[in-house]
Amino acid sequence: MQHKRGFNRRGFVQRSAAAVALAGLADLGFLSTLGRVTAAETSVKESMARLHPEIEPLVRLLEETPRDKAIEEMASRVQDGLSYREVLAALLLAGVRNISPHPVGFKFHAVLVVNSAHLASLSSPDSDRWLPIFWAIDQFKAQQAADERQGDWHLGPVN
Repeated sequence: MQHKRGFNRRGFVQRSAAAVALAGLADLGFLSTLGRVTAAETSVKESMARLHPEIEPLVRLLEETPRDKAIEEMASRVQDGLSYREVLAALLLAGVRNISPHPVGFKFHAVLVVNSAHLASLSSPDSDRWLPIFWAIDQFKAQQAADERQGDWHLGPVN
């Protein structure tokens, strides 16, 4: 499906496959090295959406890593023990902090799709649950770059 701003899912998969092939890991094979995500691991507690000090470094990593390195960097962290819940929480928080919510939709769509990616993960076999999340990471990075080009909005301090 082609969107007005030139993004399509097929393009994402093709770019991902090209990046993986360049890294010597054809056909998104790196996903199989990340381990399975059980249904129990996908349950998200309300407290995960709060910006706890231990999640801040991961949020910053997502914010500061260039798009062409973000998938590889997050996959490496997952291989080192980073959990599905931590990735999901950091992705949502990074999006909320870095992408203008106005007008609703547009760039902010990258934040809105995090829940859809999570739901897609819930419906997937354990071995495939990372794919929607890594797609959402790529969406965040693309829209973060667009936001930077259009004024670099950031969420101000919350009282």
